[in-house]
Amino acid sequence: MGVGPHANKEMLITRRLLSGGLALAVILAPSSATRALQSVDLVIQGGTVVDGTGAAARRADVVVADGRIVSIVDHAEVPAGATTIDARGLIVAPGFIDVHTHADELADQPLAEHFVRMGVTTVVAGNCGGSALDVGAALATIERTHASINFATLIGHNTVRREAMGTSRRAPTAEELAKMRELVRKAMADGAVGFSTGLQYVPGTYAAQDEIVELARVAAEAGGLYTTHMRNEGTELEAAVKEAIAVGEAAKCPIEISHLKVDAPSRWGASAQALALIDSARARGVRVAADVYAYDAASSNLGIRFPSWALEGGQAAINSRLDDEPTWQRIRQEMKALIHERGIENYAFARIASYAADPSLNGRTIPEAAKAIVGSETLDAQLETMRRMLRAGGASMVYQFMDDGDIARILRHPAVAVASDSELNVLGRGVPHPRGYGNNARVLGRYVRERHVVGLEEAVRKMTSLPAEHFGFRDRGRLAPGAAADVVVFDPARVTDRATYEQPHQYADGISHVIVNGTVVVRDGRHTGATPGQVLRHRRALYNVK
Repeated sequence: MGVGPHANKEMLITRRLLSGGLALAVILAPSSATRALQSVDLVIQGGTVVDGTGAAARRADVVVADGRIVSIVDHAEVPAGATTIDARGLIVAPGFIDVHTHADELADQPLAEHFVRMGVTTVVAGNCGGSALDVGAALATIERTHASINFATLIGHNTVRREAMGTSRRAPTAEELAKMRELVRKAMADGAVGFSTGLQYVPGTYAAQDEIVELARVAAEAGGLYTTHMRNEGTELEAAVKEAIAVGEAAKCPIEISHLKVDAPSRWGASAQALALIDSARARGVRVAADVYAYDAASSNLGIRFPSWALEGGQAAINSRLDDEPTWQRIRQEMKALIHERGIENYAFARIASYAADPSLNGRTIPEAAKAIVGSETLDAQLETMRRMLRAGGASMVYQFMDDGDIARILRHPAVAVASDSELNVLGRGVPHPRGYGNNARVLGRYVRERHVVGLEEAVRKMTSLPAEHFGFRDRGRLAPGAAADVVVFDPARVTDRATYEQPHQYADGISHVIVNGTVVVRDGRHTGATPGQVLRHRRALYNVK
């Protein structure tokens, strides 16, 4: 995925594809070699280079030409006409790679400012089972419109299942399964990097494990990986992790467990068991990794709080169930049982992010909305409010029900990357999860500088080479000669997230420069308007699969 290294007489680059990803063996001429370069575009001077591999930071200059890093030397001479960035006192790192986003509408918001201003230079969309159906057309559109960041996508199970059989709550027929296989096969041929599931969402939640294996195998045959929003992330966490690993093993493909978390207070601490299952699988040779965001709240839709059977068949069918009193009473009782099983008394953990039917409720918790709508904050009033909201088309929600101890434990694990799970936010629209504005900066500020949960070099590895290797982005995720010049420059003493749950529309602070494919996209903390991002299409044989 990506292009070959920049040609240079003073530099020999040997590439070897290993099971863990791409290794770059580099022989450099002395630093005077930079004098011979006539096409140098950019020199980042005097910074502390954290190269993404986990190696110790060191002071060096980074030289960029034609969208590639050509050398990393102690002191580079600057040719006439080259741009310089003074990085003294700052960290120079590879651009951050966010492998779990919902940035599928990048063509409509090509500047992706909230991503790039927290250092993200590459995103993967199509997660949680939802993607463009025609991957080739979607990628071509982004290429035509241009974007500030690099873009890759998965093909989503919910998308292909809905195309083949609607939202039916049953197993597919042989013909429907064959159609799903063909849709996945075409998407992989068109450039998808793998296959994703969202097993808590309709219609994917209705699929049995054997169906998932069949479709993941199609992606695996093309060299792709399997990513999953698991069936359960709290009360049955271990069973869900086992299923994710079993699918990857049966399909013979790498596995990415999306936004690993423990979302039930009754199970806080269960991250230790989940990580032990990952360790056990890795010990027997399974390529399984995960990602995490640095917040104690999740974000999803309102419907996920209802029993999955009640969501079959589209809005008209849902409304019919909600309007039928005996059926509603059944739904009510199941909803009460579900939160009590999680160790939660009511829906105070649920905050409305975006409710099209009544935007005045955006930012309020469900009890606050219940007070406004039905005049009471009791649990029954909250359930009635949720019924009315779902009947009016539902809402985007933020759910605050995780423990920081689990977040820190998951973040420390060497096979866990950092990813935001963010969509493309519009400044000032709704009250979205703050992770879209601050996730990477929050890790660097709160979890590295303030709490020392992980070291700086390890945190950068989790944002760069770790996800690049697992997803097969062969020339990204490291600062090395020949690599794509995706670079972020930040102040380790100042980098921080400013977005909050109450006021999320605030860009990260302390990230001064972001370079994408050799072009400065953020300069002195401001977006330049440049759109040098590339579409990263899957290419076969990225992985060595047993």
